[in-house]
Amino acid sequence: MTLSHAEVQAQLTGPGQLFEIEEIGDTGIRTWKHAPANFRVLLETSRFHGEKVFLVYEDEHLTFEDHFRRAATLANRLVEEYGVRKGDRVAVAMRNYPEWSIAFSAALAAGAIAVPLNAWWTEKELAYGVSDSGAKVLIADGERAPRLAGTGVPMIVARGEVPEGARSFEDVLGEAKPDVTLPEAELFADDPATIFYTSGTTGSPKGALGSHRNLGQSPMTVAYGLMRAVTMAGKDYAEAAAVRRVTLLTVPLFHVTGCFSALTTTMFSGGGLVLMYKWDPKQALELIEREKVTAMIGVPTNAWQLMSHPDFGKHDLSSLTTLGYGGAPAPPKLLERITTNLPNRAPSNGYGMTETTALAIGNGGADYQARPDSIGRPTAVVDVRVVDPMGNELPPGEVGELCLRGPNVILGYWNKPQATAETFVDRWLHTGDLAKIDEEGFVYIVDRAKDMVIRGGENVYCAEVEAALFEHPAVDDVAVIGVPHDELGEEVGAVVRTAPGTSVTPEELKEFLAARIAKFKIPAHVWFRDTELPRNPGGKILKTHLRREVLSA
Repeated sequence: MTLSHAEVQAQLTGPGQLFEIEEIGDTGIRTWKHAPANFRVLLETSRFHGEKVFLVYEDEHLTFEDHFRRAATLANRLVEEYGVRKGDRVAVAMRNYPEWSIAFSAALAAGAIAVPLNAWWTEKELAYGVSDSGAKVLIADGERAPRLAGTGVPMIVARGEVPEGARSFEDVLGEAKPDVTLPEAELFADDPATIFYTSGTTGSPKGALGSHRNLGQSPMTVAYGLMRAVTMAGKDYAEAAAVRRVTLLTVPLFHVTGCFSALTTTMFSGGGLVLMYKWDPKQALELIEREKVTAMIGVPTNAWQLMSHPDFGKHDLSSLTTLGYGGAPAPPKLLERITTNLPNRAPSNGYGMTETTALAIGNGGADYQARPDSIGRPTAVVDVRVVDPMGNELPPGEVGELCLRGPNVILGYWNKPQATAETFVDRWLHTGDLAKIDEEGFVYIVDRAKDMVIRGGENVYCAEVEAALFEHPAVDDVAVIGVPHDELGEEVGAVVRTAPGTSVTPEELKEFLAARIAKFKIPAHVWFRDTELPRNPGGKILKTHLRREVLSA
């Protein structure tokens, strides 16, 4: 018997069920009743998974017990040796090493606010994140440590040379004793927990300030999405939940997808998380076979490249049952390729933002097969609506700005009250995405209201790249646009009008930008023109017209 969405939700969220729901006072916001109240609860609970392997990195296997001991030990060191107190900021800047999780966990367990910095940032961008957050301690890998050495903030360095004045991760950690406990710290649901930086439309990144409630709710949200799809298919969700999930993470931990859809969810469920030095489809195929990976989480690009690799048919991928992706538009053609190349798997597409602590809306199972162009239905604790420019809610089928409300919506932006007031209105997050909702509650993203390119899951705000290009003396005017790309979704393109009497090549512009913005933001395509860029009467560049013009040339 096929159940309706309402029947499935009632079955999963009823009294006494794992996904039971309760309301926060009279706010109208619903929460997962049995979610961890704060990160300390989540970390301490994870210890019960004992000797199960939690993190895999190359030939290293770290158990839940080992992870807890190291995180608890480091938390004590932060308090005792660095004077970290509740509310202090501890920045983490490194690749997807096991030390990332240990550092992140230690900072939160000590009562500090964890600040994951984008490991792809330039020295200037990293310095901004450290300064803006007011970090008291930096925990970095050897690759990023030299870029951070000039910040003047005490630094702990993992896996690499230690700059003068810094200390190695091993030296600070010392011996992680079996009887170690977490340092004293009283945490509440609405206490700030994390600052994840998201690119700003004006060029300066904004620090998205998340709470312990946001963090604790995220594993339940991911689990609910999986169990909803299982139950909709008529299967026993309790039986499905008993199967240990081993996830291959293909995106950085400094993004909310990696941190909240994968790391904290694995910590909560007792599954395993396989980390990669960097995304490589050949290595991914090898890891899926070697580690018996059951799920892969990333952006649509990862799934596309996995199936496109020449070695795709040479590895045993029978353990892989789930491919989850989000962070960028998923073309319907991707579902066709998965159905052909990986039959009987369960692909799912999710929608979330830094501001929603990752997943908020999901599409999986039969729903995804039937509506591959939809991002799905909101999770049971999230409300959605679309509004017109005046903030009035629109009826089903009409296009407006997508707004979200729920326990996953962050507190606001760090030290940016105006941006917070503009984005979070009466507890509703204004996403900047244009969408429509059908009669059955399925959400469809129509366009992006923000001037942004999404390159392989990375948000690139056009204004930031344009501002960097304008610093070049030969650039008189410029417009940055998205260029369609099969694997990445979009690449960054720039249309440049040079100043009279000057000349510059695409290569020279790219070299100029290399020290100013992260590599993934640098335009892959550059077009030059002698005439004015097309603008509307208000002076805004007509990017749709410009994109059509250059791509059809």
